[in-house]
Amino acid sequence: MGWIEQRLRHRYADLAAVRLHYVEAGDGPVVVLLHGFPDFWYSWRHQISALVAAGFRVVAPDLRGYNLSGKPAGVGAYTADAVAGDVAELIRACGAAKAAVVGHDWGAGIAWVLAMRHPTLVSRLGILNVPHPTVIVRALRTTPRQLLRSWYMFFFQLPGLPEVMLRAGHYAFLRETLAKDPAFTPADIDRYVEAAAQPGALTGAINYYRAAFRHPFRQADLRRIEVPVQVIWGEQDPYLLPALADPPAQWVPGARVERIADAGHWVHIDQPDRVNRLLSAFLT
Repeated sequence: MGWIEQRLRHRYADLAAVRLHYVEAGDGPVVVLLHGFPDFWYSWRHQISALVAAGFRVVAPDLRGYNLSGKPAGVGAYTADAVAGDVAELIRACGAAKAAVVGHDWGAGIAWVLAMRHPTLVSRLGILNVPHPTVIVRALRTTPRQLLRSWYMFFFQLPGLPEVMLRAGHYAFLRETLAKDPAFTPADIDRYVEAAAQPGALTGAINYYRAAFRHPFRQADLRRIEVPVQVIWGEQDPYLLPALADPPAQWVPGARVERIADAGHWVHIDQPDRVNRLLSAFLT
């Protein structure tokens, strides 16, 4: 990360239900960056300096269950509503009336819910490689190809076994999965393993998937998102079909979708310069 990591301010926010660790840098309007699985704030290592240079105050938390943040017990603590509530509290704790929010993977899923549940707190919404909730629910019910790509979601429903598998061989499965993407250096992978090895972190991270199945998103939960939305989608994603990128116009009017043909699931790591330009232009 170069000079920016030396200038990161590590903070903790004591929220109603959990203590969140986050890093921040820069001054100006707040941009909150939400990571996915199996990630932590470091997911945004290529974006923080670019957004600081564009004049933003960047806030990148470890979501509950991850790395240095609190890890509440029980699957019910990891519903999208609960985690979105954390982000809403964090925005207020940072002294901001509202913030631009950018999410990847599970962080993008939380960002969708945040924009629906707390619309007055979100000024702009950036989504990286996660469909709108209605799109992924429909795809899992009706699209066999997507069902096959999502096999791990069902495996994660098993009690205990996923944690055992991911820890085996000093996190060999996690290392091998990340190493398939050449954008992850060996040093990066070591940091991911270090974060995953924090006590309770694997269970916390997997509980997002368990909670999603036990407390599924309902049609009654839908709200129209009126703020500007930009979707950035790496089309070589091995987990999600490219057809899932477009959000439904009736719920997300005017969303802009940018497809990057030569990027995979971690689009912001595979093509950081392209993503940084898109985000800086969208958020400014």
